Amino acid sequence: MKTGIIVYIAGSDLTDNAVDLKTAVSNLNIEADRLEVVSATSGHFDISDAWWSLTVKGMQRIICKLAEFTSLGDLKLTGRELRLCG
Repeated sequence: MKTGIIVYIAGSDLTDNAVDLKTAVSNLNIEADRLEVVSATSGHFDISDAWWSLTVKGMQRIICKLAEFTSLGDLKLTGRELRLCG
C-alpha cells in the first residue's frame, strides 16, 4: 500500500526570513512514497487540495502531520497527526 504524507504547517510562517521550505521539510526525515506541503505561502493552500493530489497519484494511505516553525527557524513536527485515508 502506497503512503502519502501531508505536512500542514501551522502558526507563523517564517519563509519570509530566508527559510528554505523544501530543506526544512526534508530535514523532518518523513518516510513516505509521496509528500505534499500545506502552507500559507507555498505548496497547497488547504488539506483537501493536497489530499486530492495524493489520491490522484495513487496513494491509498494518507496521513496529515502538523508541523510548526521553532524560534530558531527550524521546522518540527508537533506529534499530532490525522489519518485521512486507508
